[in-house]
Amino acid sequence: MVVGATGALGSEICRLLSAQNLPVRALVRSSSDQQNKEVLRRYGAEIAEGDLRDRSSLASACRGVTNILSTATTIRAKQAGDSFAISDQQGHLQLIDEAEKAGVNGFVFISFPPIPLEFPLQTAKRAVEERLKKSNLKYTILQPSLFQEVWLGPHLGFDAANGKARIYGSGQNKSSWISFLDVAKFAFGALQHGYAANKTIPLGGPQALSPLEVVGIFEEVKGMKWELEFVPEAALQQQYESAVDPTQKTFVALMLGYAYGLEVPMTEVLENMPLQLQLQSVRQFAEKEH
Repeated sequence: MVVGATGALGSEICRLLSAQNLPVRALVRSSSDQQNKEVLRRYGAEIAEGDLRDRSSLASACRGVTNILSTATTIRAKQAGDSFAISDQQGHLQLIDEAEKAGVNGFVFISFPPIPLEFPLQTAKRAVEERLKKSNLKYTILQPSLFQEVWLGPHLGFDAANGKARIYGSGQNKSSWISFLDVAKFAFGALQHGYAANKTIPLGGPQALSPLEVVGIFEEVKGMKWELEFVPEAALQQQYESAVDPTQKTFVALMLGYAYGLEVPMTEVLENMPLQLQLQSVRQFAEKEH
């Protein structure tokens, strides 16, 4: 069962599982976009309506399930009555409870690497990670670094079409930018490889690059000089300290994580999880965007 199946990452995991002729149940809210549900049906997924806020729906959805993969978060798909504490934390804790009762074998949970700040989404993620570690489930916690498709996209000020980029912090600290397509492959691989059992595995792309180096790659690919806007780390810190809304505090904290840099060495993971994949580089992503 894939939880968060209508998101880009969850949908791709469903596609990979179905491509291997594995039966897939996609847990989706009744309010989820019908087009997204139809895509999942075309992949061959069984649609199960449920909600992390509704324990009874989780109990029903877990029946007959061997493994659960959860990509769900309210950070982008928030509805009335949602919060990081309610869905990301309490909802997942309920899901783990019901998974144990139903005799589910394994649980793959998508999180992110630690950021040295306190903020609601991180509080929720770490609470779920700790509960998984104490459960009777075979767990894998995947902690991907910065998603190329998110952080190098227009929603966060990286406008490849117009050659403009918003840089958080100095732009000099390196991160291991990763594609969600590769994260989906690791999530699928975690079900297959004993190495991943009962482990927390940070994930990154093939090369750690600073935001300024990333811009340099895009400038080469696009053949144009980019216009840069810098958001100083001190300004982000001030926003973080003054934020009272949980979503705002979380977004600013994640921007500070970007500013600090999130490097993830991948040699050990790639040696022990031979998934026959070549991690997508920032240059390859830039060429696809071009």
